Amino acid sequence: MAQVEWFDDLTIGMRFKSPEVHVTEADIKRFAAEFDPQPMHLDHEAAKATLFKGLAASGWHTAAIAMNLAIQTRPFGPHPLIGAGVDGLRWTMPVRPNDRLHLVGEVMSLTPSKSKPQGIALVKWTMFNQNGEEVYTFTPIAIVPRRA
Repeated sequence: MAQVEWFDDLTIGMRFKSPEVHVTEADIKRFAAEFDPQPMHLDHEAAKATLFKGLAASGWHTAAIAMNLAIQTRPFGPHPLIGAGVDGLRWTMPVRPNDRLHLVGEVMSLTPSKSKPQGIALVKWTMFNQNGEEVYTFTPIAIVPRRA
C-alpha cells in the first residue's frame, strides 16, 4: 500500500489493519471501576444475572480500545485523528476476558473542503475478536489535512 500522509493520498476502498490487543479480566474491571461501575463489568456472579450472562467489557471500554488501535494504525500518516463526530457506532457482541481484538478500517467516502486545506474522510472501522466475530463498529467523521 502507498504511504499515506495527506487526504490526497487516500482512496475509496483503501483498507487498514491494526495490531492485536489482549483484553484481560483485570483490564475490564479496572476500566469499569473508574468509568462504568455496573455489575456486568465488575462481578462474575452478578454479571450472570444480566443479559450478558457473564463478565463483559463496558461498551465505552471497547470504544476506547478501538480508538487506541485506530491511532496505532496511523491511517492518516503523521496527522492526528481529529473528528467532527461519529456515525454508525454499534456494539454488536460483548467483549469478554481474554478476547484478542483487532481493528480493520475501510475508506468509505472522501470529501475535499472547498474553502480549507483539508477534507472529510469516512473510514468505517470494525473490531473483531479472535474468532473473527464482529464486536464493534464506528465511522468517525475525520478531518484530514490536504497538501498545501
